[in-house]
Amino acid sequence: MATTQPTALAEQHKDFMPLDGIDHVELWVGNAAQAAYFFRHAFGFTEIAYSGLETGVRERTSHVLAQGEVRIVLTGALCSGSEVAAHHARHGDGVKVIALRVPDVDHAYREATVRGATGLAAPHELADEHGRVRVADIAAYGETIHRFVDRSAYEGAFLPGYAAVPAAPEADAEAELITGIDHIVGNVELGAMGDWVSYYERIFGMTEMIHFTDEAISTEYSALMSKVVTSGDGRVKFPINEPAEGRRRSQIDEYLEFYEGAGAQHIALSTADIVRTVGQLRARGIRFLQTPDSYYEEVPDRVGEIDEPIEDLKRLGILVDRDDEGYLLQTFSAPLGDRPTIFLEIIERHGARGFGEGNFKALFEAIEREQDKRGNL
Repeated sequence: MATTQPTALAEQHKDFMPLDGIDHVELWVGNAAQAAYFFRHAFGFTEIAYSGLETGVRERTSHVLAQGEVRIVLTGALCSGSEVAAHHARHGDGVKVIALRVPDVDHAYREATVRGATGLAAPHELADEHGRVRVADIAAYGETIHRFVDRSAYEGAFLPGYAAVPAAPEADAEAELITGIDHIVGNVELGAMGDWVSYYERIFGMTEMIHFTDEAISTEYSALMSKVVTSGDGRVKFPINEPAEGRRRSQIDEYLEFYEGAGAQHIALSTADIVRTVGQLRARGIRFLQTPDSYYEEVPDRVGEIDEPIEDLKRLGILVDRDDEGYLLQTFSAPLGDRPTIFLEIIERHGARGFGEGNFKALFEAIEREQDKRGNL
């Protein structure tokens, strides 16, 4: 079952770690140029900045892509002995940095480390002719990094050290498909979920929003447990998953095996029109998990009235769920790379604050069908 903690709890104490949102997410990948092409042409992102040999960087190259309020950095190795190459050799494509916008980097780093976070890079300034940015890093689950960023004194394309990329002449002028990042899900080892929930409560002052037990998130074969932590204003939400005992291996077990440790399982991208977005993504070759037609037979009774035609949701494999505050629509891509690890969620909210509890059975059965094809169930 799921239990919800009232968000009013977040207002009962001083907000010692104000967060203005997710600044950017950096993925370390095997081929940054090809990954950037994929995100541009499949997902409609625009490349806005670049770092690499041409900007004086010798060991890595990075492409910065933007759409709506989303900034994704795709970084690849330029030599076999680099940190990026070693990380990719172990984990494959995956999220390395979840950067958080804060009003005061020094304050955020000091609060975090005093409360027990491991500091990786003390506050320091990056500067160029466009201004200055202050940043600092702390450790998160696995080898993931949380980066504090204050860019209030900067007017460049992304960060100092990156060159702006002019808009391509053939750039698509149609409406954007993606508007923001709704949440980022982390997978951790068995028994570690509680520790990481405590970490976000202690280090960031977040509160536990929802707790899903293995009874709520289970099928005939596998199960997992999940807790969602959120900042006081709800701008930043981090679900944390761990595996649970089942007859076979869960999707979390599969992720942990092939990623070789804890990491970010998926990024949930918000959209204002999921039917249009998913339709275009499918037409561009993005593969999504398949939902059986029988799922849609009970949608009217389970969810009630919604704006979108059921036939469109059925045609595109979009799931729908309702809570006390509204409804949401969501769907999940197949893994983005060669390993069955990181994937994307597309989500549209109509007031709902939940995470699609009513969809869990259909979703996890779809994931298990994919696992079975791979021989990993």
